[in-house]
Amino acid sequence: MLKACIRFLIVGVIALFSVAAWGQQTLQTMPFGAPIGNDAAKKMGAAAAAEAKKNGWPVCIAIVDYHGALVYFERMDNTQLAGVRVAMDKARTAAKFKRSTKVLEDALASGRNAMLKLGDATPIQGGLPIVIDGKFVSAIGVSGMSSQQDEQVASAGLAALK
Repeated sequence: MLKACIRFLIVGVIALFSVAAWGQQTLQTMPFGAPIGNDAAKKMGAAAAAEAKKNGWPVCIAIVDYHGALVYFERMDNTQLAGVRVAMDKARTAAKFKRSTKVLEDALASGRNAMLKLGDATPIQGGLPIVIDGKFVSAIGVSGMSSQQDEQVASAGLAALK
């Protein structure tokens, strides 16, 4: 159990530092790659679902291509109904802005009210960009639990591609 917790913490720290290391500049200038394929999306979805199940968290998991078109979706049993739309919105926001939705949430929380004019953006933690071979290919969004737990599930999906 302790070994699993340590492994999860390491994966989480790597994922957080990866997103932070990319930063806005690198992600914003990163080239687009081929949109994520079904096999990679299913692999990510399975890893994310396994993390959610391990913790007893009923969530929705959405993976979109860089245009925001849905590639993979899973709604676990007993997930709140709003989670369906919110997971897709988080994924689309991360894809549209090429950054973690937490970056947008933090900007809004720090008083940057201009964030409210971003149209249909969903500035709620739980959406992460997906980078494969140094190219931006898509995004994953999770909803159903707290924002931090949603991002933990999304990070587990990202880790499946490493």
